[in-house]
Amino acid sequence: MLAHAHYIAGQLRYFMRHLLFLFVFLASVSSSQAQNKAVPRPKLVVGIVVDQMRWDYLYRYYDRYSEGGFRRLMSEGFNCQNTMINYLPSFTGPGHACVYTGSVPSIHGIAANDWLDNITGKYWYCTQDDAVRPVGGNAKAGKMSPRNLLATTITDELKLATNSRSKVFGIAIKDRGSILPAGHMADGAFWFDDTTGNFISSTFYGSSLPSWVNQFNSKRYADSFFAKGWNLLYPLNTYTQSINDNNRYEAAFPGQGAPAFPHSIQGFERGKWGYYGLRYLPAGNTMVFRMAEACINAEQLGGSEHTDFLAMSFSSPDYAGHRFAPNSVEMEDMFLRFDLELADFLRYLDRSVGRGNYTLFLTADHGAAHNPMFLQDRKVHAGSELDTAMWRELNRYLKTRFPKADSLIRTFTNYQVYLDDNKIAKANINRNDLKSTITSWLEKQEGVAYAIDMEFIGRIALPEPIREMIVNGYHRKRSGQIQWISEPGWYSGDHGATGTTHGSWNPYDTHIPLLWYGWGIAKGETHRTVHMTDIAPTLAALLHIQMPSGNIGKVITPVLR
Repeated sequence: MLAHAHYIAGQLRYFMRHLLFLFVFLASVSSSQAQNKAVPRPKLVVGIVVDQMRWDYLYRYYDRYSEGGFRRLMSEGFNCQNTMINYLPSFTGPGHACVYTGSVPSIHGIAANDWLDNITGKYWYCTQDDAVRPVGGNAKAGKMSPRNLLATTITDELKLATNSRSKVFGIAIKDRGSILPAGHMADGAFWFDDTTGNFISSTFYGSSLPSWVNQFNSKRYADSFFAKGWNLLYPLNTYTQSINDNNRYEAAFPGQGAPAFPHSIQGFERGKWGYYGLRYLPAGNTMVFRMAEACINAEQLGGSEHTDFLAMSFSSPDYAGHRFAPNSVEMEDMFLRFDLELADFLRYLDRSVGRGNYTLFLTADHGAAHNPMFLQDRKVHAGSELDTAMWRELNRYLKTRFPKADSLIRTFTNYQVYLDDNKIAKANINRNDLKSTITSWLEKQEGVAYAIDMEFIGRIALPEPIREMIVNGYHRKRSGQIQWISEPGWYSGDHGATGTTHGSWNPYDTHIPLLWYGWGIAKGETHRTVHMTDIAPTLAALLHIQMPSGNIGKVITPVLR
């Protein structure tokens, strides 16, 4: 009996040891499986902002686009047909900041491309940073960073969500088109330096350029493109969506007799302009696409378990648009070429990252107005106000009303009037009387619809959508104290009779394309109104990360699959 009891006890101990082993094994397997179950995300996110792309360019040239570019995004992805900018002024710096922060200038601080600081009285460019040094370029072009951007970007939030294991890069011809999207925590941001023809950076991102950027620069694409100039992709008679090539609404390149093809940029003398003329050519887009591919290859973007982000901005349509205006052969050719290069880039992403492994969105920072003389010739109410002339005339008028002071206005820009509070106080002028005098004068000027005292905007009779846009764009430390709104078809600037500009509330400036494609994106379209501020929170929802710190946008839920 005793031996039998010992046998049973031994068997029980054996069974318990194996049961314990099995429990530990199953627990470890379960734990391992839990650890290996990653948050579902694409391998790579590619953000594309096309500078000065009107929404209607998607359809104006639709029949001439290839199947693999814009049409591929529109047919296989999701098209937000009624995407609107919801702040003023509609400029490049605020546009890029808004796309990536989900916020507006009132919060993220990029009130314009440049502004007067109301606290210090100094003029600031939106990405200016005097505390950094250039890396690979000259001092003026390289002293740039995102320090003036007061909110985080979706790219910053991706860095925070992955403990900086995700890689983030920004690439553009314009510094602001690269820096603001890449955010504060980027691994690198690169932009074009006119003096060298190279892509450069600043010490904000590191003490030297990555070796792959130096290798890219050594290929001297800028030299070959500068020499080649710009000729048409197709026969001139096929550009039926444009007016005559040589017309009075366009400005010729320096040294070129007429604003007509073929275009040479040799008049942008190297010694004086450097490679600045390249900014006007489709070749500027080509350089960004090639730089992006070099970045993906060298940095192996999309090659790890952590989502990477590449922010690309294409600046050349904006430079050409300002000179030639929307109805030109130049803009038609610009977008036909861009479409083909976009198609090539999508095929490259299919090969390098894998079709279905990346998410891509394409939008614009703003649109553009028609040339006012072009509209006038077609019996449409239009015109332009010259900032410098208005500034001088207003100062002369104020001298007659307030003779004790000179130049009570510091500057007259961004559709805003900046007051000189020091002179106002020194002359013992009632500030409210002065503002009332200015707004009354402005409202009497041809082409001005409203003049608004920003400190009392609630008292002004304005259509609500315009009021909201003005409030969203007003930053107390960086915006002017008085805002004026032009009549439809009118714009402000010193552009003269040729070309065009942007910055207004009107749909031609604020109705922008928004296309989504790839991993996690539904197929379809919506015509409900969405805003530029909705892009970042939609990306946050897609990636399962926190929205940017200043976000006011909403998720566009139909986009997500």
